Amino acid sequence: MNKPVVREPLRRNSRSNRARILATARQELGRNPDVTLEEIARAAGVVRRTLFGHFPGRAALLEALAEEASETLRGIAAGVPDAEEAPERALARFVLSIWPVGDRYRLLLSLARQDLGTQRVSETLAPARDEATAILERGQRAGVFHDHLPAAVLSAALEAVTLSLLESVNTGAWEDDGTRTAVATLVAAGVSDEAATSIVRDVASELRDGGASDS
Repeated sequence: MNKPVVREPLRRNSRSNRARILATARQELGRNPDVTLEEIARAAGVVRRTLFGHFPGRAALLEALAEEASETLRGIAAGVPDAEEAPERALARFVLSIWPVGDRYRLLLSLARQDLGTQRVSETLAPARDEATAILERGQRAGVFHDHLPAAVLSAALEAVTLSLLESVNTGAWEDDGTRTAVATLVAAGVSDEAATSIVRDVASELRDGGASDS
């Protein structure tokens, strides 16, 4: 009896379609949270039936986006060095690492208001928020960050600043590759301008070198 032929090209095509739909959904929802599934399918270059084959409805699509973002943020949080790294360097590394996926972060907060629900979004963002809070707590104990606010409150304030700066970049009001936001974050946390600039420059160079060696 002949073995069934695995239709790998079709599977690859299906995976490609799913990835393209998710990428398009992130982009379109970022522009307009009320965009329809039909509009997303059109923008992704697939027919409506293909989109619904992967995601039976809006809730399923948004849940997939939330899970994708959660995995990405968990990976970033896991990639931040342990407590042996100076907290100001760890905070710079964290901001620079999360900047490339800032759109996903911002999108989830936007969708929390009308689709996913605050609790689900909080669960998704928890790894990143917990890591930022832990870094700030270490920095406060070491005396390098302000301690006039609890670490969790300071973390929430810095998150809001980061999202605001990201929005400014998205609207064209400002340009940044993450380094200027990292400097602003360190300064807001209590590091001097000069020290923050030097730290961010050094960590950014380290990340670039690491990325080059990995490629």
